[in-house]
Amino acid sequence: MRPTADPSAREEILDAHRAYLEARHEGDTSALDALLDDGFTLTHMTGYVQSKAEWLAEMRQGRFAYHTIDGKSTTLDVDGDRARLVVRTVTDATVYGTRWDWRLQLTTDYARKGDIWVVLRTEATTW
Repeated sequence: MRPTADPSAREEILDAHRAYLEARHEGDTSALDALLDDGFTLTHMTGYVQSKAEWLAEMRQGRFAYHTIDGKSTTLDVDGDRARLVVRTVTDATVYGTRWDWRLQLTTDYARKGDIWVVLRTEATTW
């Protein structure tokens, strides 16, 4: 993807991403449901690909709790109605009962749907 010259699209995507991270932090699965595409998948650092429904259900059950998400670097490429955002974070999270400061690189694909940007997929790797 190549960067867009449209600064408003870049700000809209960054705003959408902040809302996504905030909803994760708050454990707000209703907000996440609205922000994520129906076909959303989360690829964990283990390589496991989890559907939107499964991930949100596990969040509701307390299997994923995001305590803090500290962004360290961000790159954004926009191509028309598609975008890829790569954010390196230190994420204090409890995953299946284990709390840790995870150094995660979140590669998130966005698509414009009408007037909003929705999350298509996120892949988490370590850095």
